[in-house]
Amino acid sequence: MPVFLNWFLRLIPTNPICIRIVAGGGRRWRDMLIRALYLGIMIALMLIVLIGNLGSGYFSMRGLASSGASIFQMTSYVQVILICLLTPIFMAGAIVQESNPRTWDILLSTPLNSAQIVLGNIFGRLFFIVTLLLASLPLFIFLQMFGGVPDQTIIESYAVAICSALLVASIAVTLSVTRTIGKKAVFVFYAIIVLYLAGTFILDAILRVPITTTTGMSAESTTWLTPINPFLAIEALLQPSTYQTPELWGRSWLVSQWMMHPVETFNWLCCLISLVLVIYATLRVRLLMFPSLNMDWMQRLFKLSPSNAITRLPRPVGQNPIAWRESHLRRNLLSICSRWGFFIVGLLLLTAVLANYAMSDAQPADIRTTRLLLTGLLMAEVIIVALTAINLSATAVSGEREDGFLDLILTTPIQPAAYLAGKNLGLVRYLMPMIALPVISMLILSFFMYVGGFGTPVVFERTINNGMVVQEPLIIPALGISFMLVFIPFIAFCVMVGLHWSIRSRGTVGSVVATVLLLSAMFLLLGLCVTPAGTNLPMLGVLLTTLNPANMLLTLEDPVSWLKESWESDKTGGTIQLLMIIGGMISGGFYLGVAWAMHKSMSRTFMMTVRRLSGTQ
Repeated sequence: MPVFLNWFLRLIPTNPICIRIVAGGGRRWRDMLIRALYLGIMIALMLIVLIGNLGSGYFSMRGLASSGASIFQMTSYVQVILICLLTPIFMAGAIVQESNPRTWDILLSTPLNSAQIVLGNIFGRLFFIVTLLLASLPLFIFLQMFGGVPDQTIIESYAVAICSALLVASIAVTLSVTRTIGKKAVFVFYAIIVLYLAGTFILDAILRVPITTTTGMSAESTTWLTPINPFLAIEALLQPSTYQTPELWGRSWLVSQWMMHPVETFNWLCCLISLVLVIYATLRVRLLMFPSLNMDWMQRLFKLSPSNAITRLPRPVGQNPIAWRESHLRRNLLSICSRWGFFIVGLLLLTAVLANYAMSDAQPADIRTTRLLLTGLLMAEVIIVALTAINLSATAVSGEREDGFLDLILTTPIQPAAYLAGKNLGLVRYLMPMIALPVISMLILSFFMYVGGFGTPVVFERTINNGMVVQEPLIIPALGISFMLVFIPFIAFCVMVGLHWSIRSRGTVGSVVATVLLLSAMFLLLGLCVTPAGTNLPMLGVLLTTLNPANMLLTLEDPVSWLKESWESDKTGGTIQLLMIIGGMISGGFYLGVAWAMHKSMSRTFMMTVRRLSGTQ
């Protein structure tokens, strides 16, 4: 065999690491269940949309083509969402397991070169993502029986999904090679992905410029953010009539390519960034042999000793030492600055948005921009707080099992009920500055409404169906009180779910992944059920909206549209505000009740579960 061909084959196709990962992962029940669940979601989604369209009278050939196009659009968006959620799961091993120094010591002692180590990790785990996409390909081919879905569109949508997965995989292996954040990388992965996608999507909605097409239809122009967000690129691909690329002939090549071809630009950006990360990881992987290069920069600069070596007088720990330990365990300068900096920056941004509106003329464009900024800001805060709570709670017990500290706890007189209650209470105390930010922000918005916007109009007349005029507020005043009643119990519920999986999982990665997937699926389904109920059920829809904090925040964006039937029954919104507070009390009590029931169940089965997993890592 020619030397060059043998060298190329050893990089990817016959790479020992790639073969080991593919062969090992193919035998795991978890991977099979993920593939089955992925296909099940895609099939169920296609059937639901198809049955809904056929039930609306789309029995003609033209109707079937329109139905096939709408199904393809919906499934393409869901496919990208699932890829963004599932890729970190498959790459978690590259971050955590391969970042173990013992694993790297073995790899670096083999005849494998640096490129083989890096590429084997990337493409070995990327194989599972590609097989997921290829498994759903027959479903998209089936849609072509209805018409309305060109072959080129299917290929480009798959290219966007594959390039997104390639970029995430490259980032994961780069983190593994540098070993900068270790086991926290899974949480950081989810947080960065969610915040980046949500932030760029909301900012793009603000920057869009309305245009008039040649057919007289209203549309919006793509922005410079379109090629750097997979959902925006998919929207430009699937909805070219309403989300159009501008005509920029005569500009520079980079500007023309960036603005006029967002899908191609997104794919090329993913490939180029992945190539840069692979080259950096290849050059960096051999530096793992030198521990001094991986020291904390503050230790090298200031010659600091470990914090555990500093002796101090003992402190009172209160009635529950577990709660005190959880609330003080992570108290260092970085943690304090991060939590309180998050609180201060969030309040400053909220103040800036409200001040900008107070100094405006309250025109429709000002109202829309203010609502979008408030919705995006608060949604990002809620996501960060929820993911932080999930990460801390999901690693609270499994991390102690890995470190061997749990065995020491079990030798003390602390009972399971007190142990779990202390974990929950301590984590909520630790997160209190972060939890307080969205709660105080919502209360400030309610106060802003009650004082009349400091002279700027905050209530407007709006004409809806059949010429009915309703009094639409900038923000529903009672939303702040209702959100406060729901959000704190909601975080306590998330913490309890994280503790549940932390007890039942052998390691921190499995507990974090299981908790994130379970809560994401739960609240995604809850949101999909609550959204039509809130829109179509008068008054009852207001109560149901309070079940999901995300749906409550969506009412900031358009209070009337999200509670349409309720506003038609109550033009002034007084009853809506009362029901929203009542719904907040009911929903908050529901989350507290579920958390209490989980605490009782976990307390009964704690010793049995811990003994079953004792000695495992």
